[in-house]
Amino acid sequence: MLKLAPILLALLYGVAAYHFSAWRTKRELDARSAELADPRLRVLTAKLAEALDVDRITVNLYEVAPVNGLAAPDGRIFLTRGFYDKYRAGEVTAEELTSVIAHELGHVALGHSRRRMIDFSGQNALRVGLAAVLSRFIPGFGVLLAGLLTSLLAARLSRQDEYEADAYAAALLNKAGIGTAPQISLFRKLGALTGSRAPAPAWLLSHPATDDRIRAIEAMDARWRS
Repeated sequence: MLKLAPILLALLYGVAAYHFSAWRTKRELDARSAELADPRLRVLTAKLAEALDVDRITVNLYEVAPVNGLAAPDGRIFLTRGFYDKYRAGEVTAEELTSVIAHELGHVALGHSRRRMIDFSGQNALRVGLAAVLSRFIPGFGVLLAGLLTSLLAARLSRQDEYEADAYAAALLNKAGIGTAPQISLFRKLGALTGSRAPAPAWLLSHPATDDRIRAIEAMDARWRS
């Protein structure tokens, strides 16, 4: 039992760290956001709501500069001021921005926030267990190698979440009569919008490569048409 104590402590730490992070995120979002009242977006989110058979979808505007969308652990959907400003400047269409909302709804509907808590806790325990084993064979480097391996696992799981949210968004956009064309066109703009440079190796990324995401959506569309 004593041998398992570090792993159990790592699990408990992972759960506690996740809840603390969620609490801190909620405080930040509460302090720096308000409901987004854009007439064109409301028309489009009403189509999503009808497709989901819910009364309405509330989207909040998070007052930060980076271009991003996010689903909070409590299920709220946010677009950043940076993203909204791109839309207001004509660099992003209302339909493309709606595809971001659909993607974030996917994260909520598929329970990715809860899954990340379980993943984080499990990865923390795995890191401790691997470090203990590897340090016996590679003294001085076991901890570093354990950290690298669990980071690779975390990145892979995160990429899987993104593919799932993309698929959910594609299905929802089709059902709402918007289609996946805005989703694909936004992906093609994403690098320029976010200012991202040459990508890191795919196995280190928390999000799939843009071309891979587009191919996955196009393949789904082809299956649905046939």
